[in-house]
Amino acid sequence: MLARLAARLVRPTPPPLGLGIAVGALLVVVEMLLVYLLGHVASQDALQVFFLLGVLAISTIWGLRLALAMSVVSVAAYNIGYVPPVRSLDVGQTREWAELAAFLVAAVLASVMAELARARATESVERRQEADLFAGLARLCLAVDDLRSVLPEASRRLAQTLQLPFATIERDSAPAEDRRTALPLKYGSQTGTLLIPTDLPEPILRRLRKRVVPRLEILLQAATEREAMAHSLRELAAEQASLRRVAVLVAHGAPPADVVAAVAAETASLLAADATRLLRQEAPGTASVIAEYSKPGSEPLLGRQFAVDGGITQLVLRTSRPARVDSYDDRSGALADQARKEGFHSSVAAPIMSEGRVWGALVVLWARREPAPPDTEQRLAQFTELVGTAVANTESRAELNMSRTRIVLAADEARRRIERDLHDGVQQRLVSLGLELRAAEALLPGDPDEVRARLGRTTEGLTDTFKELQEISRGLHPAILSQGGLMPALKTLARRSPVPVTINPGPKRRLPRSVEVAAYYVVSEALTNATKHAHASTVDVDVDITVDDHTAREVLVLSVRDDGVGGADPALGSGLVGLVDRVEALGGHLQLSSPAGRGTSLLVTLPTDIEREPT
Repeated sequence: MLARLAARLVRPTPPPLGLGIAVGALLVVVEMLLVYLLGHVASQDALQVFFLLGVLAISTIWGLRLALAMSVVSVAAYNIGYVPPVRSLDVGQTREWAELAAFLVAAVLASVMAELARARATESVERRQEADLFAGLARLCLAVDDLRSVLPEASRRLAQTLQLPFATIERDSAPAEDRRTALPLKYGSQTGTLLIPTDLPEPILRRLRKRVVPRLEILLQAATEREAMAHSLRELAAEQASLRRVAVLVAHGAPPADVVAAVAAETASLLAADATRLLRQEAPGTASVIAEYSKPGSEPLLGRQFAVDGGITQLVLRTSRPARVDSYDDRSGALADQARKEGFHSSVAAPIMSEGRVWGALVVLWARREPAPPDTEQRLAQFTELVGTAVANTESRAELNMSRTRIVLAADEARRRIERDLHDGVQQRLVSLGLELRAAEALLPGDPDEVRARLGRTTEGLTDTFKELQEISRGLHPAILSQGGLMPALKTLARRSPVPVTINPGPKRRLPRSVEVAAYYVVSEALTNATKHAHASTVDVDVDITVDDHTAREVLVLSVRDDGVGGADPALGSGLVGLVDRVEALGGHLQLSSPAGRGTSLLVTLPTDIEREPT
């Protein structure tokens, strides 16, 4: 309670002077009344204390000037009213001057103490206002990613709190003008400016320099660091999103062409580049552009080969390390000439590694004069690592597919050779032996029944052996497939099948031998399953040649459908497993649909642009 009373008495701004005069007069009247009432019980020195208290009250609340007047009036009132001779004031008396001096000293001391307290109270109020101001400014500036967008509002709040005509906070250095004074704001490595009116009083200027400017500098430093951190987080998020999109392509086994095209677009967008190019190392000293991304109007270079001498690509391919060129002005070589021709001034490149060797390079180019940020090489390396993984995966898959294809082709060729050897050798020999026995039988004299019977049985045995060997030969490789092609061979399978088979006309031209063999065995296995396991009553076979919408390659589409019991599953170890391996070894696909009770459907696609085997 006393603290609140003291705070009210020493407010930063004293009450009106008229009110002070009225209060002083009232205090003098009250004091005289108290002295009159207590005059017969108290001494004169004790009664003077009442008048001194009034002087102290006035000096504390209204200041020194009114306190001096109050001192003179109090001494005069006391001496005139209560010091003999009453109703007269003798200014020649030393006592009266001593009393006045004591009152004046008390008034001065009380006024000085009150002014000090008032100054402290004023400073306390100002500091509280400043604390509230900067708390609000901190919430305002630290809640946004773009500091410049909130500086006008921060300037308005600062001017309003400090009761300035205007105030402007600038992030950059701004010059002073006739009506504006510039106070520098140093934060980090930057210098901003606080612009204020030029005619401000010195106390306000001192307050701004000592208390406001340092806090503004701290706030700007924190807001700038927060803005930089938010910018870094956005860049990191964008980079991770770009890497994730490329990684998804790699994980899904996308072709390298799709991966490198995505990398070119993602790096150009992420690094704000004017062009991005992926180059593959060809013959020593040359590289070809396999993917690019550039702004409209740039010359397309996709598919072109360049000599890498003197360019950044040569350095990357030679050292297997990232490199940069901050200026093409003094560079030589075909790639440097092309960069200058297109208006590029700087570039950064990183190697693409595959299986421990340099496969190519990723080059990012800018038209601006400023060099690329120092972390660009590290960021590019993350993309080139994904490209290298995609290339290695594709090469591994290609080598595996080529190996599987060679195995299938070698097996088919071995079966064909065995079939031909059986047909041209053993089968012909058996036929000759049968004819020889028939001739020997005809030359026997008389009627040797026993010999004739023995020769007949031998001839029949040779005939049966020939038929069995012929069946084995057909199983190894059907001769009609080599002689007549796919459609005659499929019609032969249909005639031999116990289940009725319907075959559409199909292609008229011959296909690569490996494709015909694979299609033949697919139909043969499907008919066998339909007969032995599916208990089908009919089978439909459709053969057609079309163009794949995704790869733009010509493919043979083979469909086999039956109305059997269904339930076929390659995982159970049926002959379908071998068909899947054969079809996929040739770059094709086999799809099986066999719901229980609803028949079985096989859909096979085989590329027809496989290199034809020599006949």
